[in-house]
Amino acid sequence: MAEEIRAHARYLPISAQKVRLVIDLIRGKDLQEALEMLQHVPNRAARPVYKVVASAMANAEENLGISRDDLYIHQIYADVGPTRKWRRFGGRGRFKPLLRRSSHVTVVLREYEE
Repeated sequence: MAEEIRAHARYLPISAQKVRLVIDLIRGKDLQEALEMLQHVPNRAARPVYKVVASAMANAEENLGISRDDLYIHQIYADVGPTRKWRRFGGRGRFKPLLRRSSHVTVVLREYEE
C-alpha cells in the first residue's frame, strides 16, 4: 500500500459548504493539475485550499523525498468547524442572530501505483 501524505487547515473562516464547492473540482486529480486549477478559481475558498494542497506537497518532498509529479489527491474533505454566534440589532427591540461558520480542511496525497 502506498504511503499517505497529509495536511490540515483548521478553523478556516469560511463555511464548509462553500469550501466543498472548490474541493469537488480537484478531488482525484493530479497534484500539478489541481494546483493550476485552484489558481484560476474565483471563489474565496480557493486560496486556503491551495495553501493546504501546497503544504501537503511540501511535506511529501521534504519529509519523504517523493517527487511532486508522482502524486495525486487521494482524499480531500472539509468538515464543519465551530460556529461563532453574533447578533445584529433589528427593529422593534429585537435582534437577528448572525452565524459565523468555520471549517477544517484535510488533504491526503498518494503516490501513483506502478
